[in-house]
Amino acid sequence: MKRNWVAGLLITAVSIAAIVFIIKGNLYVSVLFMTALFALTNGFRAVSFKEKGFERESKWMKGMSIFFSIAFFIILAVIIF
Repeated sequence: MKRNWVAGLLITAVSIAAIVFIIKGNLYVSVLFMTALFALTNGFRAVSFKEKGFERESKWMKGMSIFFSIAFFIILAVIIF
């Protein structure tokens, strides 16, 4: 139960950050936060699927989470450099 609260708070914080940067007009940073949001939600969904016994779906969500995690760091590098 505690993990669900942490996941919910983390996802909420990243979502709010993305919306704030969209409103401010800083679209690069908002895309960065949206990519982090996708990585987080897919990662937590992979864990949830694995607990329910859906191995194939869990593997797919884990792959998507890894993809968005890599994309997060690429976007961060583009913003910094």
